[in-house]
Amino acid sequence: MSPGGQTPIGNVDLVKQLNSAAVYRLIDQSGPISRIQIAEQSQLAPASITKITRQLLERGLIREVDQQASTGGRRAISIVTETRSFQAVSIRLGRHDATIALYDLSGKSLSEENFALPERTQESLEHALFGAISRFLDQCQRKIRELIAISVILPGLVDPYNGVVRYMPHISVSHWTLAENLHRRFGLNAFVGHNIRSLALAEHYFGATRHCADSILVRVHRGTGAGILVHGQIFLGTLGNAGEIGHIQVDPLGERCHCGNFGCLETIAANGAIEQRVSHLLRQGYPSKLTLDDCGVSAICKAANRGDPLACEVIEQVGHYLGKVIALTINLFNPQKVVLAGEITEAHKVILPAIQRCIDKQVLKEFRQNLPVVVSALDHSSAIGAFALVKRAMLNGVLIQHLLENE
Repeated sequence: MSPGGQTPIGNVDLVKQLNSAAVYRLIDQSGPISRIQIAEQSQLAPASITKITRQLLERGLIREVDQQASTGGRRAISIVTETRSFQAVSIRLGRHDATIALYDLSGKSLSEENFALPERTQESLEHALFGAISRFLDQCQRKIRELIAISVILPGLVDPYNGVVRYMPHISVSHWTLAENLHRRFGLNAFVGHNIRSLALAEHYFGATRHCADSILVRVHRGTGAGILVHGQIFLGTLGNAGEIGHIQVDPLGERCHCGNFGCLETIAANGAIEQRVSHLLRQGYPSKLTLDDCGVSAICKAANRGDPLACEVIEQVGHYLGKVIALTINLFNPQKVVLAGEITEAHKVILPAIQRCIDKQVLKEFRQNLPVVVSALDHSSAIGAFALVKRAMLNGVLIQHLLENE
C-alpha cells in the first residue's frame, strides 16, 4: 500500500477490497448483526458473506457474540468488530508542538502526550517529530497489542491522496513526503491530512455530526478554515484542500491578509485578529473590564458571556462576518448541520446568535429550516482528527485489505 493510503490495484483486487469494506462497515456501524442481515443489507451473495466474515474472524478484526433470538429456524450468531486488539498512533502537528496519542479502533484514547517542537526547517522538524514518536511508542509499549497505522494532521496545504505536505504557515516546506517517510521509518501504514478537514471527519464518526451525511465544520484559531462533508465523505477538491473559507474577502477595504489580499475573513475572524481588535479599542479608551494585560481570546469570550460591552461588540462583529461566509457555504452545499469549533466557542452565548442572524437573513428558507448550528463535540481532543484518517481507511477497505494480506 502506498503511504498516502491509495492502493494501485486491479479490478479483481478492487472488488475484494470494496466487498470486504462493505461487510466490515455494516458490522462496525450496525453490530451486533447476523450474517443473514449482512447479506440482506449489503446485497452480496451469502457465500461471499461467509468467505469475507471467515477472513475477518481469522484476522481478529471481528468476533462472534451471543446468538440472536430465533425467528423460527436456526438461531443466528451475531458479529461485532474487534476494537481493543488494534491500535494506531495519531498526531496533531502544530506550529511549535505535537500532540501524540494512542487510540484503539473504537476511538478510545489510551495515552496522550504533548511534545515541544520549536524547529524551523523541514529536515529538523521531521527529525524531531520522528524522535518524539519513537519516545512515545517506547512509553506505550505495554498498551500496544498490534499497531496498524500512524496518522498526522497539520495546518497548511496537504495532498492527502499521496501524503505530501505542500505548505505550512510557519516553516518552509518543499514537497515534504511525510507519509512515505513515516512508512519507511516505522513500517506502518501512514496517512496525512489537514487538521480542520480531518476534525470534520472525526465529528462525523464520533461527534456532533455522527448521523449527518452532509455537514460543514468551521474552526477559528490562528486562521479560519472549514471541513465540508458531502455524502459522508470529506469534500477535498482537485488539490485536496477545499474549505479555505478564511480567504473569502468580506471587507475590500479591510486589513491586508498574509495571502496578499485585503479584507479576508481571517483578518477579522481569527484569534490574533480578535485580540488585536480588543487591544486597539482598549487603547482608544473604550470602557471594559478587560485589560491590556489580560485580553486573550479566552478572557474576551468569558467577558462577552458576562455582557461586557466591548467584548460583546467585538465577538458580535466576528459572528457577523463568520455568519456571512457560513451562509454562503450553506447556500452552496445545503448541509444538515453546521458545527463551530475553536476557542471562540467559549462565547457561544454571543457568537452563535450573531451567526444565526446572518443565516436567517441570507440563506434560502428551505435550506435554513431545521438546520442546527452547534459547538464542536471534539475540539478538545486535538489528535482525534488524525485518528479519523485511520478510521476512514478501515471503513473504505484500504487498511482492511492490507491487514488481511499481511497476517
